[in-house]
Amino acid sequence: MREREYDVVIVGAGIAGLTAALYATRQGLKTLVVGADLGGQLLLAPEIQNFPGFKSIRGFELIRRVEEQAKSYGAEIVFDEVIEVRREEGGFVVRGRNGEYRCLAVILACGKAPKELGIPGEKELRGRGVSYCVVCDAPLFKGRVVALISWGYHGVENASTLSNYAKKVYWIFPSEKPYEDDDLVASVLARGNVELVPNSTPLAIRGKRRVEALIVKDRRSGEVRELRLDGVFIEVGYEAKTSFLKGVVELNERGEVVVDREGRTSVPGIFAAGDVTDMPYKQAVIAAGMGATAALSAYSYVMRLRGKRVRVVSDWKHLKPREGGLSLRL
Repeated sequence: MREREYDVVIVGAGIAGLTAALYATRQGLKTLVVGADLGGQLLLAPEIQNFPGFKSIRGFELIRRVEEQAKSYGAEIVFDEVIEVRREEGGFVVRGRNGEYRCLAVILACGKAPKELGIPGEKELRGRGVSYCVVCDAPLFKGRVVALISWGYHGVENASTLSNYAKKVYWIFPSEKPYEDDDLVASVLARGNVELVPNSTPLAIRGKRRVEALIVKDRRSGEVRELRLDGVFIEVGYEAKTSFLKGVVELNERGEVVVDREGRTSVPGIFAAGDVTDMPYKQAVIAAGMGATAALSAYSYVMRLRGKRVRVVSDWKHLKPREGGLSLRL
């Protein structure tokens, strides 16, 4: 078990977490980012057109830029799944599957994770044919047979993308139609390699070392089918996976972390930013702004622990620091 000490540990390496790391390191805090992956939901965005400063940018490219910027100021990033946050004397311990990380302050920026179906074989074959990201993994299934479990406009986009690579796509959804716009659906079906599987519920994913089949049940007739295939794409939305935070900080009925306008949670020293919070507007630019806010609040908290007074200024370059005080470097 690896154990190190930091001023602040940021849980999550998406746009909120990496922006928080950038601002925390610029304040001189020893900062660690712990994330299961790099980028979070932005990896699903092939193009972003509403992030200030960029007419158009790919989600992956935006994340890489912020990552490099944060690292240039000294931020450390490790890939680990956080399973516990607890208070101990002198601060907090963030426990991952691969190690423990001690700190004075914590910033929760773990965003939202893809919803799982919760069926047999799903977890066992994740990464071995089971995917939650069409944009990320579709090219890996070129010339193969796959299933897509998705609906709505996002489902149309997913089916269209998969049809560019896969030999055959079984498009599975629980209703009569995958989307209300018949013309859009028809445009996907015109490609000739997409088969609709309506009114269906996935029951199990089978395979030894990799996905070999998907079992589905017709919701009307009760008929059970086995679809022989190489991959299963599950895109049914996102949810806040914050079960490890129950009893640690206040959560709302949706499992989101409740914060105030300064990113503070119900526990002093624990802050939160981005889609994991109860902020209703889930946008990359808002998550980034919340990350900056949480980092500055964490900095103020750490400095107060050390007996130093902090004042926030709008333009630190043009003001003379007051004797005995610290100014936030924005």
